[in-house]
Parts: sequence; C-alpha cells; structure tokens
Amino acid sequence: MGHGLNDLVASALREDLGFGDVTTDLTVPAGTPGRASIRAREPMVLSGLAPAMAAFGLVDPALSLRALAADGDSLAAGAAALTVEGQARSILKAERVALNFMGRLSGVATLTARYVSASRLPGGGGPRILDTRKTTPGLRALEKAAVRHGGGHNHRFSLGDGILIKDNHLMAAGGVATALGLAKAGAPHTLRIEVEVDTLDQLREALAHGADAVLLDNMGPGTLREAMSIIGAFYAPGPRRTLAEASGGVNLGTVAAIAASGVDFISVGALTHSAPAADLGLDWE
Repeated sequence: MGHGLNDLVASALREDLGFGDVTTDLTVPAGTPGRASIRAREPMVLSGLAPAMAAFGLVDPALSLRALAADGDSLAAGAAALTVEGQARSILKAERVALNFMGRLSGVATLTARYVSASRLPGGGGPRILDTRKTTPGLRALEKAAVRHGGGHNHRFSLGDGILIKDNHLMAAGGVATALGLAKAGAPHTLRIEVEVDTLDQLREALAHGADAVLLDNMGPGTLREAMSIIGAFYAPGPRRTLAEASGGVNLGTVAAIAASGVDFISVGALTHSAPAADLGLDWE
C-alpha cells in the first residue's frame, strides 16, 4: 500500500495517542531503553506485519524491528512474530495500534484458513474460498491480503473490477435476460459477466443468455448439486464454460457439503465481517 499504508497507520496513531500518552510520559523516564516481542497467545495464521511495523516506525524511526515470521505463517501459542528494541516510551506508544492491526488481520487469516481446510475434498482439491466486499471501511486492501495469507482468494476489490449482476440489478433492469443483454452489449471483452440467481429457472435463463458465471445464492447442497447438473447438461457433450459460485448460508458446518456439490467458488462474507480478532500480546523482555 506504500504511502497509503502509512497514512492509514498514522490516522490510527492519531486516534490512539490524541494529545499524548500521559501514562507513559509520567512513569517512564526519557531515554529508558526497552526490548519487547509481539507473541501469539493462541494458534493462528499471521497477518498484519506491515502495518504493525509501520506503527512502530512512525512513532520512532530509530526503533529496531525484526520480523521473526512472515505473513501467512502458522504460529503456535507463545511464538514470537516481531521484536522491537529502542526507546521504551516509543515502544509503549505504538503498542496498541500495532496489536490492533495484527490481531484484526491475523483473525481474518486464521478464519480463512479454517474455511479452506474445511472445504477440501476427500481426494484433494476443492473450490476456491473467496472473500466479498463486506470489509471494514478503509481496511479493504489489508483484509483482502489477510484472506490470501489464510489460503483464500479475492473476489472484487471494487465495483469496477467485474460485472456482477445481483438481485437488485435484476429488479431495476427488468430481469435476467434484459440485464445480461445490456451487460454483454456494453462490457469490455476483458470482463466476465456474472449474474446472481436465486432459482433454478433463473439459472436456466442465465445459461441461455450467455452468462460467463453464475452466483448460486442461498441454495442448499442438494439444490447446488442439481444446479451443477443443469449447467453440465447445458454444455453436454462439450466442456462446461459457465463458472459457478455458491454464496449465502455458508459457515464452517456447511462449507464441506457445499464444496462437494462441485461449485468452482464459495464466497464467504464472514471471512472479513465476522472474523474474531486473534489474540496477540506485547511481552517486555
């Protein structure tokens, strides 16, 4: 993110430091040296090293930082991810912002890894686990990076990244056929056209009008299997050309059955909107 990352972290530091850290300034004499490590308090997949290191560096560029792990690494409880050494006051002033970024992003990466693991098929492989645009405002790039660190993949970063005709578009445009026709007439050849379908009849209509991908919304595993049979039969005896994404009703208890239906992708809003923060702490040495 470059300067954008520094701006984001600087904003978080302004929020936390306000007019200064009165506790640290009153209790820690100027010039006191310090050394500390950020450690995992529980097993997790690490993410957020860059904003954490930026927090320390923006508070005090003279701090010495050393990463002991990389984003995407699996950490055991007690494992150190980062050490910081220098002025004790500086370390303490950056501590909470650094931990907030690492906890939030490691939580996203850890939850993503659980979904990826749960969606693996018995013989190996399985659909891609995708995030959504249900991200924390201002943190989308970092949260989507955390999804990748957890082994997932990214859906659209913004509304300009792809054509996804959803239910409200269909209502406003007048139906699947009309919306697809308008999209195909105006879309650049580099963009796939995906349409959300809630019923198998809508699926058949989307296939008949040339959808590149279909988002099978809130369909149970049995309906998803039937949908995949319909798509396969539409293209038989040739190869299937329409990609299938399952969305809605996905959780860690259902994702395996959804994966077994044969879909190409499973999008999970919970990866970013409901991931619990991972527990990390800064230990003074």
